[in-house]
Amino acid sequence: MIRKRYKHIIWDWNGTLLDDVDIVIDAMNNLLRKRGLPLINRESYKHIFTFPVKDYYARLGFDFLAEPFEILADEFTAEIYSNKYSYKLFPEVECILERVHCLGITQSILSASKEDRLAQMVDTFRIGRYFKAVNGLSNHYAHSKIEAGKQCLSILEIKEDEVILIGDTVHDFEAAATLGCDCLLIANGHQSYTRLKRLKAALVNSLSEASELLL
Repeated sequence: MIRKRYKHIIWDWNGTLLDDVDIVIDAMNNLLRKRGLPLINRESYKHIFTFPVKDYYARLGFDFLAEPFEILADEFTAEIYSNKYSYKLFPEVECILERVHCLGITQSILSASKEDRLAQMVDTFRIGRYFKAVNGLSNHYAHSKIEAGKQCLSILEIKEDEVILIGDTVHDFEAAATLGCDCLLIANGHQSYTRLKRLKAALVNSLSEASELLL
């Protein structure tokens, strides 16, 4: 349960603020189709997606002896950032960010996305004014964002028990546990409610529910 008023919110990006699950599935299916591997749908994707992302690729059936993970990840990244796809935020995002801001709660983003691309997307959606920091990784191989989270809290000089991390995956829960902050998970992103409910974290079905519970 959410038990207190926080001074800072760390938002995950993909699947939490950015509504990109269908894009990720379509893009990955293009890679799978080229190699004659089984395609995925929303149900199967949310069941197998995991961090580090290399393990997810292995679950999909990619042969790293034939094609190294880094080559596959480069191809996938080129695919999702091509002009084929139109990205959007969840409809509630800007209203919630504004509400949090008006309450005097500071905010940041912590993502396993490559940081320069992440910053570019935040600017494109014109929501950068809400965040004290936008933290991603130095590459697009999505191993872990825990170290980036540690650096974020250190720079912002915020006490861990005054922070809540809001995300949509088991890795968000792991990051929050390592950072020493609370966690709220939303089962509307990259992993299923069934997987997330096993964790000792507050869990809701949508960003709107998260807002109601938190604020």
